[in-house]
Amino acid sequence: MKYILVLLALLATPAYAVDGIITKPSNYSVRETISRFEAAVKSREGAGFIVFTEIDHAAAGKKFGVEMRPRTVIIFGNPKLGTPVMAKTPLLAIDNPPKALVWEDDQGKVWLSYNSADYLYKTIYPRHGAEAPPNYSAFAKLLDEMTDQATK
Repeated sequence: MKYILVLLALLATPAYAVDGIITKPSNYSVRETISRFEAAVKSREGAGFIVFTEIDHAAAGKKFGVEMRPRTVIIFGNPKLGTPVMAKTPLLAIDNPPKALVWEDDQGKVWLSYNSADYLYKTIYPRHGAEAPPNYSAFAKLLDEMTDQATK
């Protein structure tokens, strides 16, 4: 039933959040959305943000005869901010740095999904005993801006 509701949300709204994941429709192809998102992250290098890597799940599956629609994870973050927290709380590194998923649904529509800042700081950080910064609204705004740059 939950997945039917998610599907209805996909069809009814331009962006939606389920269980801490924000998903936005993209006006571009998977490859263009990835490029635009990475450019948005790299444009903030002066503030410490970088793209670490991409994981192309579809390409990996294809090597073993498994076909799937495009699914690419982009790992990005700010080592100046994240590394000190992971140094204090090593297990946080299993969930950080943040990731964005660019994917194509069965109808060929492209989407960009990512964990919300609320989910990151109210669920992931406490899960590992890490302290969330007192004001993370700037990070939430930054995520919204970068994902909008990639999708609109």
